Amino acid sequence: MLSHPQRPAPLLLALTGLTILFLLGPILVSVMAGLVNNYRIGLKSGLTLKWLEQVWANYGGTVWLSLQLALLCVLAAIVLGLPCAYALSRSRSRLARSFEELLTLPVAVPGMASALALLLAYGSLQGFRQSFWFILVGHIVFTLPFMVRTTTAALQKRSLVDLEEAARSLGASFTQIFFGILLPAILPAVVAGSLMVFTLSLGEFNLTWMLHTPLTRTLPVGLADSYASMRIEVGSAYTLIFMLVILPVLWALQALARLLEKQYGN
Repeated sequence: MLSHPQRPAPLLLALTGLTILFLLGPILVSVMAGLVNNYRIGLKSGLTLKWLEQVWANYGGTVWLSLQLALLCVLAAIVLGLPCAYALSRSRSRLARSFEELLTLPVAVPGMASALALLLAYGSLQGFRQSFWFILVGHIVFTLPFMVRTTTAALQKRSLVDLEEAARSLGASFTQIFFGILLPAILPAVVAGSLMVFTLSLGEFNLTWMLHTPLTRTLPVGLADSYASMRIEVGSAYTLIFMLVILPVLWALQALARLLEKQYGN
């Protein structure tokens, strides 16, 4: 006899609904503030797109710069992170464990401290210091541990280790093993790591604020500048643009992760 799934208790449903409302409420209020003529008056003041147009005219360049930065950060994290993850997953030496601990330091250290270290190390290189690439290096340092941790855990699965050893015993080369066996198996983890790297890079403020120049402002830095305008409608309109930019990318990456998990999860 088939058993029907139990419905959640009304108390749990109510608690879940209140939690969702608590989380979405501020976002909805912020969106409304960016679409009305006057936030203090509210919807009675009428809806308008002038704040969005003003923000796009003043800060539109930060959108494309941030997207380029985040996408390049993801690419660099994959290229640098996968070899590191493989080495850490297969090595049992104390040196590898020490390297893994050092790799996580940028996560524990405040972003401003990391930015100061980069400024002290490379700030004298004027061409590099004032370029887009300097911020990219800072974002790679900050986000790389997330890619390495995610993919290392996937590579350490016993079944994958056994499969690799079997392929090696049959004469497969490292290139054949890595690209033909390991990479397809860990693709869901790579996409999950890419999702974290992308969102962290796009939303990183502390480190970027220390490293940016007037020509290399990113979305979070522009958002801080818009709030400094002392006009809540401008800051809220910028927040709305921020969400319109990031949400489609996040949904696409999450859909890809679910697809790969379904395809390679077993």
